[in-house]
Amino acid sequence: MQKVWAFVRGCLLLLGKGSKLYYAWLSALMVLIAIGVFAYANQLYNGLIVTAMRDQVSWGFYISNFTFTVGVAAAAILLVIPAYVYHWKPIKEIAILGELVAVSAMVVCLLFVTVDIGRPDRFWHLIPKIGILNFPQSLLAWDVVVLNTYLVLNFGIASYMLYSYYYRREPNMKYVFPLLMFSIPAAISIHTVTAFLYNGLAARPFWNASILAPRFLASAFCSGPAGMILMFQVVRKWTNIEIKDKAIFKIAELIAYAMFINLFLLGAELFKEYYSDTVHLAPVKYLYQGLDGHSDLVSFIWTATIFNLTAFFLFLIPQTRENYVTLNIGCVLMFIGVYIEKGMGLVIPGFVPDVLGDFYEYSPTGTEIMVSIGIWATGLLVFTLLMRIAVPIMNGDFHVGEDGVKPHIGDQLFLVRKRVAVEEEDLDSP
Repeated sequence: MQKVWAFVRGCLLLLGKGSKLYYAWLSALMVLIAIGVFAYANQLYNGLIVTAMRDQVSWGFYISNFTFTVGVAAAAILLVIPAYVYHWKPIKEIAILGELVAVSAMVVCLLFVTVDIGRPDRFWHLIPKIGILNFPQSLLAWDVVVLNTYLVLNFGIASYMLYSYYYRREPNMKYVFPLLMFSIPAAISIHTVTAFLYNGLAARPFWNASILAPRFLASAFCSGPAGMILMFQVVRKWTNIEIKDKAIFKIAELIAYAMFINLFLLGAELFKEYYSDTVHLAPVKYLYQGLDGHSDLVSFIWTATIFNLTAFFLFLIPQTRENYVTLNIGCVLMFIGVYIEKGMGLVIPGFVPDVLGDFYEYSPTGTEIMVSIGIWATGLLVFTLLMRIAVPIMNGDFHVGEDGVKPHIGDQLFLVRKRVAVEEEDLDSP
């Protein structure tokens, strides 16, 4: 335990050190978080009436973001499988970064669920032994279990591996490997259970499709890794971590396969709805064509469709997939496209038209947007702090010194060497 506390103290020491850019970035995130907290305080005081959610549309922008970020978290297994199942070294070297993305995304997921609850003070009812979790009968209980299990699993694995590197020793894979293997079905389960929350509702024909779970997983393996590719390039540019091109290009190739499956399943669902042409076609028509003069989502979904198709071809063709300009364009298009398709393009048509055929066109209010920005900023803050710890440890720049107690910070050593070099240069000059 003494070593664990020493590791924690060392991490806290590291978080307090950084460049002006680091502090400016943290300050900007804190401002956005403060805006979100202020908006959420207004929502708590006045109730969910300050949002655009009503009886007809009871899930809105918060659950849309929740659904998307669950996919981002699940996408970490796209690095775990090639790294630890197939032992592919270029990705194995950066797999821990994917786990940190998963931890940050899970924090965002849980926050979006919290702000969507009208009475978050009653959340204690879900705590086992204290409240009534109603497990395993309730799908909500399953979601609580798998989401928290996945969060603890990834945080535990990443913490142990960084702890080992901090003390300059190899992690004991006898303990880590079973947890890594368990994280694969755990990642699949968090998005599968989320899909079941939707497709188990027989009164909502837009969601009541057995292929919704595989669609969720396929789209997750597009948006999450697309964001990781952009993140890897930033990490490679601003740190000493070596991320090989072939690792990035292999992830891009896997994204192309996942997007093909996603588009194929979407096409299969659209064929079923349009060819059967039953009353259940109404939500799809509302989404893609507009219905009875209501067309708020049409421009959004077609933008998402064009973005996804364009990104798919950019990732499919090796020449564009291995060109960083077109690769980055494809990543941005795919991230935005899946965000729209899996967010507002999934949640809202499930409620419009409602079971009585009435229309209530939902559009998020300023309160919902500000709260969501604050939550995303919180996720970025968590990821930034985790990376501030992970990068120096992975580089070997931050570890226990020769005395085995005091942390050694490579940046400080670099500054000392630089000052000595300057002083020697001054002494040599006439």
